[in-house]
Amino acid sequence: LGEDWSQTPDQGALLGLSGTRLWVFAICRDPEGWRQLKNLVSRHPNLVIIALEATDPASIKAAAARVEEHLKGSGLNLLINNAAIGNNGTLESETPENMSLVYTTNVTGPLLVSQAFLPLLKKAAQGSNQKGLSCSKAAIVNMSSEGGSIQNVFIWHLGQAIAYRCSKAALNMLTKCQSLGYGGDGILSIAVHPGWVQTDMGSFTAPLTVDASVRGILNVLPTLSEKDNGAFMSWEGKVLPW
Repeated sequence: LGEDWSQTPDQGALLGLSGTRLWVFAICRDPEGWRQLKNLVSRHPNLVIIALEATDPASIKAAAARVEEHLKGSGLNLLINNAAIGNNGTLESETPENMSLVYTTNVTGPLLVSQAFLPLLKKAAQGSNQKGLSCSKAAIVNMSSEGGSIQNVFIWHLGQAIAYRCSKAALNMLTKCQSLGYGGDGILSIAVHPGWVQTDMGSFTAPLTVDASVRGILNVLPTLSEKDNGAFMSWEGKVLPW
């Protein structure tokens, strides 16, 4: 799933264990509209699609209840907050309405989703015999963007994207706060820049394929530990400046 410049966000993914079985929960607004996900479910019985609208608190709570019911008393090991929207608004054209909408989806959404799934993440951490912090124990991964780096202001020359950049800077702060608030519960929190990816949102002229970005992130996540808690990293595992 991915970010969307059309302002119709999809959420992300969850990873949990029930007994000895690994479950993957694919979260999206409209499960009926995702043919690719349905095809994956037909081939992978451990994949479950669950509806969630990141701007609707009731929808978030309902999704968390469904996941909890499915896990049958087990915890949730990994929460990936991937919902985001944006446009290429400039300093002159950006509006209060768009700033509010982008912030609601890109910052408040991950906050509320993390709150809703926190009990399951804590349960996974408490039930683990692993020391320290890791994504296989319990973790929140917020998909951010180097466009929100105040120092780098990634690809400014291609678009100002004011609301989007401001929201990602705020998401980075949320991640840091989560690392301070949840680290003591055994939960790792990290912000990840997936790269400039060939998607509807990133444009198909971007230098990085979806496959390369995803594989990079999947290679980085298992290497993370308490030393990375609260960090802002790229899909290649490089620490990025705030």
